[in-house]
Amino acid sequence: MPNDLLAKVMDAAVYAATKHQYQRRAGYDKLPYMNHLLKVTEALIRIGEERDEALLLAAVLHDVLEDTDATYEELSRRFGQEAADIVLELTDDMSIPYMERKWLQVERARQLSKKARMIRIVDKSTNIRDILSYPLDWPLEKKKNYLDNSIQVVSRIRGANLRLDTWFDETVDWAKKRLEELEKAEGNDFTQ
Repeated sequence: MPNDLLAKVMDAAVYAATKHQYQRRAGYDKLPYMNHLLKVTEALIRIGEERDEALLLAAVLHDVLEDTDATYEELSRRFGQEAADIVLELTDDMSIPYMERKWLQVERARQLSKKARMIRIVDKSTNIRDILSYPLDWPLEKKKNYLDNSIQVVSRIRGANLRLDTWFDETVDWAKKRLEELEKAEGNDFTQ
């Protein structure tokens, strides 16, 4: 990665870390939220082999409008309009109930730009892996519903990056096996 691109991505990471500084991921470990943003960005670079500046900036910033006091204007001014536009595409309206937001992600998925699609696929993949890897107080049914929603969303946005599509498919295969293990541990059967 060229030094100037690395410097810009690091600047965005510092900005995101500051904005998300008091936020933690769900789960007993309460990992800093920033870990998720870095995982998404890292996967785009390592798995997707992406080096596009606006894409990587938007990846590290993808939840900042949704979860902090950051503004679109601030992002546009500091990181460029293209990166800000991608972040805006990926921003859920947090005033809407959770299940409705997830339904809207499915309904609006095809409208996403190619770069937003790549981030959404990686975001879903990393969330699935985190939800099923770390101790999380979500009921098994909620984890299964998240997986099902992710499959629906990604089914509408495939083709932006075949490596990322493959990684998502591998994640889903792993997640289904993991859900079976969790179901058996709870004394239930997972069928799907």
